[in-house]
Amino acid sequence: MNVIIDLCVVPIGVGVSVSKYIAECERVLTEAGLTPRLHAYGTNVEGEWDEVFAAVKRCHEAVHQMGAPRISTTIKLGTRTDRPQTIEQKVQSVQQKL
Repeated sequence: MNVIIDLCVVPIGVGVSVSKYIAECERVLTEAGLTPRLHAYGTNVEGEWDEVFAAVKRCHEAVHQMGAPRISTTIKLGTRTDRPQTIEQKVQSVQQKL
């Protein structure tokens, strides 16, 4: 099943700046063959359910290996069975109406 998620990984106990941890998570997602779409407060990711969530797990593992003792992650997700839809198609649908 294909899934689109909005992922927000927040390392805790590492200070104020978390950009190096987020950059590492972006690398993990890309290495998993996914195409993450970074935005100001998270990342959109699409793909097969198991592949996406395996990559999210690897993000946690990588950020912990970097020294973050805690991580708080928020995930919003959506699936559809009536037709396939990409992140880009969802965005274009709204932009066409503007």
